[in-house]
Amino acid sequence: MLTVEARTEIAQRLWDAELHRAPIPPLVDTHPQLDAVDAYQIQLLNVQRRDEPVVGHKVGLTSPVMQQMMGVSEPDYGHLLASMRLAEDEPVPISRYCVPRVEVEVGFLLGADLPAECTEADVLAGTEALVPAIELIDSRIADWRISLVDTIADNASSAGFALGTARIDPGDVDLRAIDATLLRNGEPIERGRSDAVLGNPATAVAWLARKVAAYGVRLRAGNVVLPGSCTRAIDVAPDDEFRAEFRCAGADLGSVSLEFRP
Repeated sequence: MLTVEARTEIAQRLWDAELHRAPIPPLVDTHPQLDAVDAYQIQLLNVQRRDEPVVGHKVGLTSPVMQQMMGVSEPDYGHLLASMRLAEDEPVPISRYCVPRVEVEVGFLLGADLPAECTEADVLAGTEALVPAIELIDSRIADWRISLVDTIADNASSAGFALGTARIDPGDVDLRAIDATLLRNGEPIERGRSDAVLGNPATAVAWLARKVAAYGVRLRAGNVVLPGSCTRAIDVAPDDEFRAEFRCAGADLGSVSLEFRP
């Protein structure tokens, strides 16, 4: 467990790295005793410092491969802030970020507060709509050389998110069988399915509701929840144009696009 002073110092280093787009070495290089409790406290320090609305949360490390790589048995989470919302019709300057990547997600728009002891059934009852989503992730840790505590402290590598216009009733689809295709500059480059996210993305949302409840936080009506990626993360280059398309049982569930500029 770190001292308050050490947590504050690490939070400042991450803040400066994002501000100046100058990634820093892994936090565990200088603070090998850093644990997950410390890391979530560091994350919260920088979220509070932004002094802007929290509009939702994202879940990370939802695939078995990523959990094995990190040596963990559960996901992690980060905050989504109002300034992270990206518009489909406004190109994103890539210079805002260190080493950005995109992920394809089935987003959840909550229509009701989720209980602290949340189940998948509670998630379905409390979800107003599913929405096509692209998450933009970025690491303030150099070369993405992250351990679990590095990414937690760094707000789970959160950087931005874009939502499509489609709204799907979760009762109308099999949440485990939504097919996702990511296109870059018009060419398909990744395909995945929603069951890559803990077998069911609703499972990730329920886990998140229970996890944040331990810190006195609730997932509220109006929140956006990104439960984890259906595909691997893809590096972003200047002038890239991405489009994520979603289908289930042959039905079109909409799409979402994101453009980048130098």
